[in-house]
Amino acid sequence: MNDIFDIKRFFWLFKKSVLERPALLLGLLAVTLATTLLTYISLQKIGGLGSAQVGAFFLGLLIGGSFLASSVFGYFSSTSSGISYLLLPASHLEKWLCGIIISGGLFVLIYLGFYRVIDVCFVNIYRNNLDPNSPDYLNLYNSAQILSFNSENVRYIFIMFFYISGAMLLGSLYFNKVSFIKVALLIFAFIISTYFINLLFGSFFFNHIESSFPFTNVHLKVGNEVGIINMPSALTKTASFIFTYVIPTILWLLSYLRLKEKEA
Repeated sequence: MNDIFDIKRFFWLFKKSVLERPALLLGLLAVTLATTLLTYISLQKIGGLGSAQVGAFFLGLLIGGSFLASSVFGYFSSTSSGISYLLLPASHLEKWLCGIIISGGLFVLIYLGFYRVIDVCFVNIYRNNLDPNSPDYLNLYNSAQILSFNSENVRYIFIMFFYISGAMLLGSLYFNKVSFIKVALLIFAFIISTYFINLLFGSFFFNHIESSFPFTNVHLKVGNEVGIINMPSALTKTASFIFTYVIPTILWLLSYLRLKEKEA
């Protein structure tokens, strides 16, 4: 039998990982889906269909995904269960793949399927409630479109999801208790410190800086006007590639190395 990966052994490990804590996994999934639905309804009443679509998708995918990712390796929350998990007759690659598939595969597929159903329902309800005799009927009808998973806003949300889920997955292997809160605080501190460090460095080159966003642009106050200086397009593309693909991949791979380190 292959010591690195065996499909039969992996199947039994995956089955054990899912069925051993069904209440936790199904509970998190149910809360996520319910929160998404309630957020959609609330935002639609407050800001309209468009804001409801993006806001509900953002909240559900990021919050639900981060909670699930932080709980995937929850075996390590106590010494006894952590040791028991490490001693399972499976390779660290198989254990890591279980976590990846649950948090980055199954959850995403179930969530996208659920979101598509409620989005279609709400868009159709909105269209059916329009007054056909209204002069803006066609514009309002055509403006109500099902949220595209390939739109720019959704792509940014997916990138944020893989960032946060990767960090949560990695953090759950470093922090034994309340790992979600600890990693969330670290992410918040990193974002704030990055912004102000970038602002500090920008002040060395420009005067009257109003705001500065890392690796994108600098906003300068000129009299009563605000000017924007963008980073060169070549550097923007390089930075975009690194932040979109390289760093999230590193976070997910680091969780594998950390799991392997725990088994050493």
